[in-house]
Amino acid sequence: MNRPFFSYPPFERRSVVGRRAARAFFLVLAFVWGGPAVAASLPETVAMVKPSVVGVGTYLQTRSPAVTFTGTGFSVGDGLSVITNAHVVPAALDGARKETLGIVVRTGADGSDTVFRPATVVAIDRDHDLAHLRLSGSPLPALRLADKDDAREGQALAFTGFPLGMVLGLHPATHRAGLAAITPIVRPSLNARKLDARAITQLQRAPFTIYQLDGTAYPGNSGSPVYDPDTGVVLAVINMVFVKGLKETAITSPSGITYAIPARHVHALMQRTQE
Repeated sequence: MNRPFFSYPPFERRSVVGRRAARAFFLVLAFVWGGPAVAASLPETVAMVKPSVVGVGTYLQTRSPAVTFTGTGFSVGDGLSVITNAHVVPAALDGARKETLGIVVRTGADGSDTVFRPATVVAIDRDHDLAHLRLSGSPLPALRLADKDDAREGQALAFTGFPLGMVLGLHPATHRAGLAAITPIVRPSLNARKLDARAITQLQRAPFTIYQLDGTAYPGNSGSPVYDPDTGVVLAVINMVFVKGLKETAITSPSGITYAIPARHVHALMQRTQE
C-alpha cells in the first residue's frame, strides 16, 4: 500500500502543541516554496521575516567602529539580491582606504553575532529611491514581493527594520502600521516659498503614487520591507518620514506619518537588471 509523503491525524485528535507545530510547518512550506499565502499571526510572520532583513552600510578596517550603518535592506529573488533605498547607498566610497559597501547579517541561534558581507550595486532607481544590491556566497531567506498593487486604504500592515541604526544595536524591530492613504509622491505645499529643491525636482518627473502609513519610522528604517502581517508578502519599501520642522525632530518628536514605495517599482528594477 502506498503511503502519502506525510500525514497527520485530524486536528481534533491532536494536542494544542501539535496543532501549533503543524500550523508552523505548513506556514514555512508555503513561505519557502512561494506557494499560496497562508494566514498567520503577526508573531509567526515576524519570525519568518526577520532572517531576510539586513543592515546596509560600509566596512573600513581602520575606522572605529569598522562598520558604519546607513539603513535597512531585505533579500528577495534567489536570496542574493538585496533591496534598499537609493539614498541609503553612499554616493562614494573611500577607495584609497578600501572602504567596502555591504550588508550586516545577524547570525547565531539568538542573532547576537553579526557578519559583514560585501555587496555590489547592480542598479539604482533614483526616481523611486530604490537600489538593488547583489551578494555572493550563500543565499539569504528571500521575501516574496506582491505580484500586483492590490493594497487598499485602511489595510493593516507591518514593517521590520533598524530604527536609529546601531544606536539601539542591530536588533530588527517591527512596527504595526495602517495604510492611511495612497497619495501622489509630492506633498502639497502651502505656498511657493515652501517648495524646496527636492520637491521641485519631483514635480519635473513623471508622477506616481506612494503609500502613506500611520506608523512611526525613524532614521535607519529607510529600506525596510512593508508587508502583510498575515502572509509576509512585501507590499512596499519604507522611503521617508514626514518631519515636523528640523530633521533632528524625527527622533525627538516623530510625526507618525511615514511613506513607502509600492512593490511594483521593485519588480521593475529587478526586471531591468535581469535584461
